[in-house]
Parts: sequence; C-alpha cells; structure tokens
Amino acid sequence: MNEQTGHSTFRIQLSATPRGARLARRLAVAQLDVWGWPYGTPVSDTVAHLVAELAANAIRHGRVRGRDFRLRLAVTGHGCALRIEVTDPRPERLPVVRRAAPAGESGRGLLLVAALAERWGTDAHSDPCSKTVWCEVPCPPRLT
Repeated sequence: MNEQTGHSTFRIQLSATPRGARLARRLAVAQLDVWGWPYGTPVSDTVAHLVAELAANAIRHGRVRGRDFRLRLAVTGHGCALRIEVTDPRPERLPVVRRAAPAGESGRGLLLVAALAERWGTDAHSDPCSKTVWCEVPCPPRLT
C-alpha cells in the first residue's frame, strides 16, 4: 500500500494464453483476500468474473505472438473503488459491445462487464503499442 496516496496496487505480467487468463483470475482473488475481501465474498466473486472476461478478451482479441498481457488491480480513494486493468499489445482492436447471436457461445463478455462494473472503458492513448481495458467496482468495507 502506498501510504502517501492511500492506494493499494497489484501488477503482474502474464502469458497471453488460456493458462495466463486463469492465473490472472486466481491471482486477483488471492490479492483481494490479502487486502481484506476474502474468497467467496460478493466483491471477490465479481472481480473474479470481471478479470476472467477482460483477460479472455486480451488473449482472444488482443494477442500478439510472443507478447504478454498485464493485469493491474488498484484500490483507490481510500478503499472507495477497485479498478481492474488489463493491457494487451493490440491498440488498434478496441472493444466493442455487440449483440450476440441468441444461440451463440460467445460475444457476451463485455455485456457482462457492463452489467457487473460500475463503469468501464478503454485507454489506448497513453502508449501507441498497447491498450488498456479497465473497469471499476465499488468496494464494501474490508472484512479483515
């Protein structure tokens, strides 16, 4: 935790593979547990879903052979919000919410992100070689 700003952050670089995406979800909920939101709590479950969707999109739509993706979690504003960021090396492929086919097996990830997060968006302007898809959820009081 950064005592000057009141922010807690967690960052990790992971392989752009299904295994990397699973690891992102597991590490995210483990970090929340360290920060005081135990496994199985509503905020932990919500973050697990959000990280899973954003990481899956990064490896499916943002993958460049030989390049990883990054996960960053931040508790901001003295615990008022939890920000999830997933950065991939495809700045030209911005996420688009589309209507999925009723019988389709994919295409609903960003709808889920929009439903679970308080707000979400992209940042493709700070680095010409990558983009970040982020979302924020309000944080209840910590349990530990």
